[in-house]
This record gives sequence, structure tokens and C-alpha cells, in this order.
Amino acid sequence: MTFSNQLTILRIILVPVFVLLLMQDSAWYRLLGVIVFVTASLTDIYDGYHARKYGEVTRLGAFLDPLADKLLITTAFLFYVWEGYLALWMVLLVAARDIVVTGLRVYAEHIDHPVVTSKEAKYKTFAQNLFAYVIMLFILLKEKSFFGPKMAAFMEVILHSPWLGYAMFAITLFTVWTGVSYLISNRRLIFRNSAGGR
Repeated sequence: MTFSNQLTILRIILVPVFVLLLMQDSAWYRLLGVIVFVTASLTDIYDGYHARKYGEVTRLGAFLDPLADKLLITTAFLFYVWEGYLALWMVLLVAARDIVVTGLRVYAEHIDHPVVTSKEAKYKTFAQNLFAYVIMLFILLKEKSFFGPKMAAFMEVILHSPWLGYAMFAITLFTVWTGVSYLISNRRLIFRNSAGGR
């Protein structure tokens, strides 16, 4: 259990914490929830850097790191659905894609044939993360106690704007496309058993 993997596990543990804090009525608790979310996000940046710098790259870490990132962002998206900012069906499509691809990665590791993340998948992850962080910023700016009623009213309009849905729709399409592309690129791995194990 390397330090990098410990950070990854910490990120997984922080997922329910930030959601519970954001669901509280107190503005201070919600602020703390945003801080926990940002902290969890920063561990995603640092654990990969630390693993590469100190030679702590492991197969466990290669599996857990993207899984923790998907769990963090998907949970944030589900919270946004709960708040009425995003449509559930789009988030479910994004989650389904990640479940299928993660399942394939687990299988690939099991047969000692690890797959490499494509550039498109990295762009997808960046777009999802950026979108999740922007909405989280809007939620923070919506707090009257910190930024006043005018800013809160403006952020409320932004958070319920159709443009938010359009942006999520574009991210959903791109996410599904990367999933389909991933399956096509690894079709030989998927049908390995049906081809006599070759």
C-alpha cells in the first residue's frame, strides 16, 4: 500500500463526506463540502505525480486511480441531479459508460493484458471534471451568507439555465462516443474467449 494508493483511497472515502456536507442547510457546512470536494480533487492530481516521481506506479494504483476519479465526478453529477441542475438520464448514460469500461479494464488486468487509456478518454475526463468544478463554484457563489442576495439570484438563474443542460448533453455524447470507441478498439480482448482464448 504505497502513499499514492493511500491518497487514492482517501479520495474514495471523501466522496460521501462532501455530499453529506453539501446537503446540509447551513452555509458553512456547504462551504466545507466544497472544500472537501476540492481537496479530493487535488489528491487526484498529486497522487499520480507522486507515484511517477517516486516510482510507486502499481497495478492496483492504475486501477484505483481512474475508478476513484469516476466515483468522485459521478457522485457530484448525481448530486446536481438531486438539486435539479442536470437531467438524470444523461448522468446515467455517463455512469453506464464508465461502469462498462471499468469492467473491461478489470477483466484486462485479470488476464494480464492491461489496456492503455486513449487521448480521447483523457479529454473526456478533463471535460467532465471541469464541468463538475464549474457547477460546484456556482453552488458556492449561490450562498447568500457569503456573496449576498444579488449574486445568489444570478447564480440561481445560471444553475437552472438551459445552457447547463446543453453543455451536459455535449459531454454525454462525447462520453458515450469514447466508450463505443474504447469497446471497438478492444474488441479482440472482449471476444478473446469466444476465439478459443487467442
